[in-house]
Amino acid sequence: MNRYPAWKYIIIVVALLLGALYTAPNYFGESPALQVTSGKSTVKVTGELMTQVEQILTKENVKSEGVTMDGAGNLASVRVRFADPDTQFKAKLVLEKDLNTDASDPAYIVTVNLQANTPLWMQKLHALPMFLGLDLRGGVHFLMQVDAKAVLNKKVQGVQSAARSVLRDKNIRHAGIERVGDSVQINFRDAETRVKAKNVLSDQMTELAFADAGEGSDLKLNITLKPAALKATIDEGVKQNISTLSKRVNELGVAEPLIQQQGPDRIVVQLPGVQDVARAKAIIGRTATLEVRLVDESIVPGTELSSAIPFNSELFTVGKGVPVVLAKDVILTGDYISSATASFDQNQQAAVSIDLNGDGGRKMREATRERVGKRMAIVLFEKGKPEVLSVATIQQELGSRFQITGMGGAENANELALLLRSGALSAPMTVIEERTIGPQLGAENIAKGFHSTLYGFIAIAVFMIAYYMLFGAFSVLALATNLLLLVGLLSMIQVTLTLPGIAAIALALGMAIDANVLINERIREELRAGNTPQAAIAAGFDRAWATILDSNVTTLIVGLALLAFGSGPVRGFAVVHCLGILTSMFSSVFVSRGVVNLWYGRKKKLTTLSIGTVWVPGTSK
Repeated sequence: MNRYPAWKYIIIVVALLLGALYTAPNYFGESPALQVTSGKSTVKVTGELMTQVEQILTKENVKSEGVTMDGAGNLASVRVRFADPDTQFKAKLVLEKDLNTDASDPAYIVTVNLQANTPLWMQKLHALPMFLGLDLRGGVHFLMQVDAKAVLNKKVQGVQSAARSVLRDKNIRHAGIERVGDSVQINFRDAETRVKAKNVLSDQMTELAFADAGEGSDLKLNITLKPAALKATIDEGVKQNISTLSKRVNELGVAEPLIQQQGPDRIVVQLPGVQDVARAKAIIGRTATLEVRLVDESIVPGTELSSAIPFNSELFTVGKGVPVVLAKDVILTGDYISSATASFDQNQQAAVSIDLNGDGGRKMREATRERVGKRMAIVLFEKGKPEVLSVATIQQELGSRFQITGMGGAENANELALLLRSGALSAPMTVIEERTIGPQLGAENIAKGFHSTLYGFIAIAVFMIAYYMLFGAFSVLALATNLLLLVGLLSMIQVTLTLPGIAAIALALGMAIDANVLINERIREELRAGNTPQAAIAAGFDRAWATILDSNVTTLIVGLALLAFGSGPVRGFAVVHCLGILTSMFSSVFVSRGVVNLWYGRKKKLTTLSIGTVWVPGTSK
């Protein structure tokens, strides 16, 4: 009756082993480390950089404890762990010197931080310690509001200029294009022309909605963004700002920065370990500019460039397609670019589609009308230093909407589109919340959280064993399993642990032991009713299950509501709370019954249970 099949015990053992595996990295501590990130928009961090770092350290006889690569894309970095701070700073000087040919304009940024001492074989299994939030490690927290109106305004301007350009290219006459609020209005004198314009625009601009208005000779075509396109525009603006901020905070040397969207138009920036708020805000709010310039065709490739630069041109040596000589005259700046997205040209080859606002389209047409076949470059200026993002040949007169082709692949197209969008912030942001937490306070919070959980666990263990005797010990064992599985699960999915999260862990312990109390009391009731010990165990677990399920499901619903509608610390609490409910149901019922079955299930003539003094042998019927 009270026997578990072998496969259930296998599940319990596997769960315990996985829980131990993913919990263990939290106890290895941290070592001095270096983080190598890209210092330029056109320089990517790849596996080749990791190999280069290893070779430099070997050549300079600097011993490392391991070189790994973290992240991907623009957030990729190479990390090197060392045995002591002296070796760490020696390696920093060596890497900065050998990786960067120009110290005043570094291609890679080498920053000092800490890295977990998790063994490499654990890292390969993605067994990593939990991230610690600001309230546990200390640092700076910003909650920033993106000006969604500015993003929308920029998009509507692009739609207005693109519509004008399309109608002009198709030789469709109109009586004027003007902006009315968040829509674009095109005036016509006859219905036939309006229908023709509507068909042409709807074919090329699928994200727009069209509505006819007016009558007689005063006909209008109102153009608005579809709801999905409107949402996508704001989301794209927020993501552009996140991408820009992610690249900028690399300069702060933050080990685990948190930059993520919160709600439709807010961004949370958390910089653990950073205490200089002024410097952090200066870097986050820094501006960057894009410039479009023409290539000076008078310079023959292969000549000695340094001695052949005309007075009205200048040499660029950083970026793609360099060295290249560009005219000093700027065709237009990034302020005129309303959007840049990866796309495909007419031959289904990777390309980048660029939309300009009205003034930008006019400037581009004037600059390219007589220069078909010549080359044009896009340059990013940040911190006063230029990088050439792209050099392309002008295939035809360009207007408000054009493509950059010859990308070589979709990855390159996505990268260039991102750079064109994220050279500067998509829209202004205002800091609506700012907090600074000192490292000492964080250490105190860790100690208090750990001690509160430990003392709570000990108090529960003492009570359960004293009140329920051996069944209380079984409950404590199930409670320890619950704690192990919860911490292991939080580490496996890389949750950022905060003080509210520690509170949720303590609450999970209380809820888990509550389930065992229900089970033990159910077994006592069965014994009072005169059932045999084996029957009481089976009935107690079976009948308590419905009550445990109901109470946990209702609590889980509340946790999911907090997760869906909460923000910041509330969401952190909700994540740990929901996971704690799942692990407690598994440990309190499945694991607990497995231990009881293992202890009592093999005894055929069971006459007593160590569950308190509520049942005396000889009273059963």
